[in-house]
Amino acid sequence: MTGSAVNDAARMAPSRSERLDRLPFTAKHGRLLFGSGVGWALDAMDVGLISFVIAALIEQQIVTTGEASWIASIGFIGMAVGATLGGLIADRIGRRQVFAITLIIYGLATGASALASGAALLMVLRFFVGLGLGAELPVASTLVSEFAPKRIRGRLVVWLEAFWAVGWILAALIGTFVVASGENGWRWALALGMVPAAYAIVVRMGLPESVRFLEGKGRVGEAERIVREFEASAETQQTLQRIRESDAQAQAPADAVDGPEAGERPHIWSPGLRNRTIALWVIWFCINLSYYGAFTWIPSLLVADGFTLVKSFQFTLIITLAQLPGYAVAAWLIEVWGRRSTLAVFLAGSAVAAAFYGLSGGLGEGWIIAAGCLLSFFNLGAWGALYAIGPELYPTNIRGTGAGAAAGFGRIASIIAPLLVPGLVAVGGGSIVPVFTVFAIAFAIAAGAALVLPEQRGRSLA
Repeated sequence: MTGSAVNDAARMAPSRSERLDRLPFTAKHGRLLFGSGVGWALDAMDVGLISFVIAALIEQQIVTTGEASWIASIGFIGMAVGATLGGLIADRIGRRQVFAITLIIYGLATGASALASGAALLMVLRFFVGLGLGAELPVASTLVSEFAPKRIRGRLVVWLEAFWAVGWILAALIGTFVVASGENGWRWALALGMVPAAYAIVVRMGLPESVRFLEGKGRVGEAERIVREFEASAETQQTLQRIRESDAQAQAPADAVDGPEAGERPHIWSPGLRNRTIALWVIWFCINLSYYGAFTWIPSLLVADGFTLVKSFQFTLIITLAQLPGYAVAAWLIEVWGRRSTLAVFLAGSAVAAAFYGLSGGLGEGWIIAAGCLLSFFNLGAWGALYAIGPELYPTNIRGTGAGAAAGFGRIASIIAPLLVPGLVAVGGGSIVPVFTVFAIAFAIAAGAALVLPEQRGRSLA
């Protein structure tokens, strides 16, 4: 075959990204989703666990309410730093590397927290926990997005986010049966946080690196090998034909290989990306304010309302279970309605549910649980849609940066939220109505911002 013929064949052959987009869901996709999802669940377990730990610390008078607020908030300061830096680093050294490193950081810091002797040391360690957590979450969703076939990409990212519910349920179970078991229950609960450090070894060895990242770094041989592994796992005649077609591309000279477009490197504030960046940042800020403000304090607020520690933890466990159907419905709707509509509807539903929860306090236990379940359902469905749409808004060479920067900005709100709640409760004379009114307004603003985002359903990643 002449050099010209080889180049023509290379141009006609689908790119590696197109080959990934055309695949059905395979066993390799399942392993990637599960491997990333377990890390995601361990993240959620840690974030959820601190809400039960601070309720126990307050009841045992180990910390004051103000100190408990700072223990929660300092973790979110770490998450803000981690989310911003994690995305930047992932665009330079790879998604898989950052994923593994962050699991080690927050796993070890959580385990060390079990030995803390007071509020000050807990705050220091929670910062490092947050640093690892914040960096890992946008990196994991970016990695799954870059491997998922375009027709089911949104659904897969929502299912990845659904592992968050699994982790939060684990946290609620640990809270109910470990934290509430005795004086040192909170220490044993935090000691379980070392599990992610061991899991990081599995992540580093078992998950593939992003093909788009590898191409951008000129590591085309490794990228080709990974794509072929995914194609081989499909085991269809169509796939085998695509493998044969790609042989010509593999033989083509280096200048025929797909890579970053020539010209000036785009950034998240480029004219074509500016509006979506602003809208995404607004959504991240509002959803963080409302979610972490509510769910960090729900166990403590229930205790303050007169329920025992065990009963408040049991209520929280029931409320947490409603996250699973929320994710399931969002995962279905995101490929039916699209990302933007699904996100907007679930955020609007969250606004209504937050207002309902604020009014449920005087209506009895059944109403508290019902309102909490609705808040879990809509809020976590919105989170799933948000993580699906975020990485799709940016090209490959700034995808981690874009997703990480939005998450980092949102973490500012999660820092504020735990500090805001005690003050709002005091303003309301002990009532939670002002707290959840603020959260409802924030959700409503986020729903409006979601309508500004472009619809990315069915589109290939840039």
